Amino acid sequence: MEKKQEEKIRMMLPLLNEKQRRIYLASEAIAIGRGGITEVSRISGVSRSVINAGIKDISECDTDVLSIDAPIRRKGAGRKPITETQPGIKSALEKLVSNSTYGDPMSPLLWTTKSIRNLADELVAEGFQIGYRKVGYLLEEMGYSLQKNQKMNQVGEEHPDRDAQFSYINEKVKNFGAAEYPIISIDCKKKELVGNFQNVGKEYAPKKNPIKVLDHDFPLLGLGKATPYGIYDISANEGYVSVGISAATAQFAVASIRNWWYSMGKERYPKASKLLITADGGGSNGSRNRLWKTELQNLANETGIEISVCHFPPGTSKWNKIEHRMFSQISKNWRGRPLESLMVIVNLIAATTTKNGLTIKCQLDLNQYKKGIKVSDDELASVNIVGDEFHPKWNYTILPKST
Repeated sequence: MEKKQEEKIRMMLPLLNEKQRRIYLASEAIAIGRGGITEVSRISGVSRSVINAGIKDISECDTDVLSIDAPIRRKGAGRKPITETQPGIKSALEKLVSNSTYGDPMSPLLWTTKSIRNLADELVAEGFQIGYRKVGYLLEEMGYSLQKNQKMNQVGEEHPDRDAQFSYINEKVKNFGAAEYPIISIDCKKKELVGNFQNVGKEYAPKKNPIKVLDHDFPLLGLGKATPYGIYDISANEGYVSVGISAATAQFAVASIRNWWYSMGKERYPKASKLLITADGGGSNGSRNRLWKTELQNLANETGIEISVCHFPPGTSKWNKIEHRMFSQISKNWRGRPLESLMVIVNLIAATTTKNGLTIKCQLDLNQYKKGIKVSDDELASVNIVGDEFHPKWNYTILPKST
């Protein structure tokens, strides 16, 4: 009988909550009689005080306690919050993680990482009793989370017309959008090594079975680097990426825009007579790049479209729409995946989508573009360019030439 009783108690306990367990064990102890509390405590591993509390509930016939809808614990039961048992612990933690500690030579965490383990050690050193997991819970309650560095601060002094240029671009985008003209944001993504190299980020895989990659990031003979050049259609939330294998020149930039127009833009905007491009102020599509302007002239002549360009002020390329609406999504999509071949790169880019409906078309550009092509003064003067009243070097339109 004793063995069967033990089996019954051990079978029932996992099925009960705290209140039910207390009352059930008390009923078993009452049924056994003398020594029942000790015996039930031995079998169940529950303390005698808990069983006694259950007996008290039964003997007093406290319907509020015995009710199914009653709280499992009495009011005030359970462990008190650490903020009550150790007053001041939150303010101490806040002081350790606060930005005000930056630059303070006396700050205990100035020269080490602010991991939850180090924070716990510092709190213990100050006389508090806390584990690192509890530090994590407190930080979450206080509104803290893990944050990576964000590129926001400009190198050097800001241009005095920086904000005015942003406003100008915004108004021009609004005007073109209202007229249903195409508006594209362009940029060249950083070059990517082609091959079985490590790619930042993590991807789910069987435990202790990561993808094995090469231990050095040297370009492989015959594979080299890929240069993705992107065009993002702001109004349509569509992207086009041309993956090149040579230099990121102005010719490559304009060729990518041309490919976008004939593969996507022309079909979406069949009646368009104007095109607005927002671009960085430097690089292959820079405001001072002569080859950029002569190549745009060729594209304008070819398509018969007026091409307006607005450049972002120096040091503000991260505000270009393509950076955070398209390139960041591509980086997320291929995180942790070695870019083993050009086709892998193309397929990963083309498979990039977002909940907001972003779609991307990607194609290879196997042409070779020469570096260092010089554009003479006469060639530049032949460009049919009209500068805007506000910062004509940053804002201009290239008109098609009649043949």
